[in-house]
Formats: sequence, C-alpha cells, structure tokens
Amino acid sequence: MASNNRITLPSSGGGLMRYFDDYKSKISFQPGHIIILVIIIIVISLALKQWGYAFLGLG
Repeated sequence: MASNNRITLPSSGGGLMRYFDDYKSKISFQPGHIIILVIIIIVISLALKQWGYAFLGLG
C-alpha cells in the first residue's frame, strides 16, 4: 500500500488578493489626437512668447 507523503505548500500570493477589473473609461483618446493637441499647445505657446505682450496690451 502506498503511503500519502505529500507536502502541501502555501499559495505564493503571500496573502495578497488580485482583482482584475475590465474597467473602460468613458473618455478615450487616440494617439494622433494627443500629438495634434501637443502641436497646437506648442504653437500657441510660441505665438504668445512672440506677440503676447502686444496682444495683451502690456507692451
């Protein structure tokens, strides 16, 4: 008769629970939209640096 000499090890999670949620945001951006937005912000920044004082009446 075979003896049952099995050793059971504890789980490797270390007491931490894992939760896998498939959360989808209602707002999503495509990479192309982000690149265009960054280019627009750079252009506005450069324009304000060049003509900002005259445009705002400060200079």
